[in-house]
Parts: sequence; C-alpha cells; structure tokens
Amino acid sequence: MNKLAVRGASALSGMIGGAVAGLVFKQVWKLASGEDEAPQANSPDYGWGEVLVAAAIQGAIFAAVKAAIDRAGAEAYHRSTGEWVKD
Repeated sequence: MNKLAVRGASALSGMIGGAVAGLVFKQVWKLASGEDEAPQANSPDYGWGEVLVAAAIQGAIFAAVKAAIDRAGAEAYHRSTGEWVKD
C-alpha cells in the first residue's frame, strides 16, 4: 500500500510540476525573445534554429523542475520513513 501512495503522490506532483514548468518556460521565453509565444515546430514563421533553441530551453526547464520535485519528494519520504524511495 505504501508503494501505491508514493506512486500516486509522484503522479500528482508530476502533473503540478509540468504546469509550473510550462509557466516558467513562457516567462523565460518572453524575457529572452520579447515574444509572447514560443515557436511551434510546424510553424512556417520560424526557422530551424529558433525552433530548436526554444525546444532546448523548454526541455532544460522541464528537466530541472522534474528533478527538483523528484528530489524534494524523495527527501520528504526519507524524513517521514527513514527509507529512500526505490523504483
């Protein structure tokens, strides 16, 4: 049962983290480019460079937010149980 609770909490934190990362990326992109929206891969208005830079920035932000959430969850679990979460 404990493993099920950890997986549920992990799924919920992942969804919240994705939403937070999306908001952070929008703000970073707006500051970096001065545009409200990042280029879409299938948009004819942007070249390869702009699309790939936007994707790289977005990926880095999502990975950092995911790692922070996963680490915080693992430490909280460790503090409450004395054990580290194992996959």
